[in-house]
Amino acid sequence: MAFAALAAGSLVALALAIGLSVGIGDLPIPLATTWTALTNRLGWTAVPLDRITETVIWDYRLSRALVAAFCGAGLALSGAILQSLLRNPLAEPYVLGISAGASTGAVAIIILGLGAGAVSLSAGAFVGAFAAFCFVALLSNGTRGGADRTILAGVAASQLFNAVTAYIVTTSGNAQQARDVMFWLLGSFGGVRWPEFTLVAVIVGIGLVACLCYATTLDTFSFGDQTAASLGVDVGKARMVLFGLTAVMTATIVSMVGSIGFVGLIVPHAARALIGPLHLRLLPACALVGAVFMVLADVASRALIPHQVLPIGVVTALVGVPFFSLILYRLQRAA
Repeated sequence: MAFAALAAGSLVALALAIGLSVGIGDLPIPLATTWTALTNRLGWTAVPLDRITETVIWDYRLSRALVAAFCGAGLALSGAILQSLLRNPLAEPYVLGISAGASTGAVAIIILGLGAGAVSLSAGAFVGAFAAFCFVALLSNGTRGGADRTILAGVAASQLFNAVTAYIVTTSGNAQQARDVMFWLLGSFGGVRWPEFTLVAVIVGIGLVACLCYATTLDTFSFGDQTAASLGVDVGKARMVLFGLTAVMTATIVSMVGSIGFVGLIVPHAARALIGPLHLRLLPACALVGAVFMVLADVASRALIPHQVLPIGVVTALVGVPFFSLILYRLQRAA
């Protein structure tokens, strides 16, 4: 019952948040106008609308809101999986160094001009993210590496790729390029459109379905690798598949919108407090709550300062840091 109520409430909140997101901007758009534009495009109605308004809704703001929703869902889903696999309540999607690797790949395209214009920013970021994941897999001894070794390998990868990124930026000699890179690194939905929505929706959708197939396995991982093995789980195979799924989802999201922290950390804890630890319910709940959270964070990034858009990572950090402190406090009291 708790899960059904949470799912229904989250879906309603997500629809309202998307409507609010479409209406926020230099051109305010009422929710009724957004609904009319949507039904017109779907062929359900034929109500005349101003062409500029309809274009802003359909070609810019709606795609942005939907990409934000799926990015939030993917990050929250990845965070829940990693917290179970690593048995660490502070684990989140960037613990494997994927964000740092994506940043290095993006910087290499923007500043160094690698690929001679044939490689896009997103493609460069994805290659960097995949390189970081391979580095962590190698350093942690692949599927045989334990949770602690994987975390340490992720820390090492993050430090290495962050150092490379900082070196490239500081030696570029181009202040404007450096500013562009820093803004991208903090996260932005400004450049996403329908092609990005299609890609992230497919990747996160497949990831959710695949992870649900491993829901029972994730429950056993919460008690440790040895317990999972004693219950008949192929620990090495399961770890490889689940780490791979989180890596692909995180790399895809970071390559599109940059690094957005704390979503994968705080949302799984919030969902777990509401419906419990069973992953068959926890994973879809994380996806829904993460989607709502990210859309509202995007709204806040555009509404906090008039005529100026904050990097989305700034907004999520303002919410995430107090929550992170609360988690640390609770862990300290539990100890």
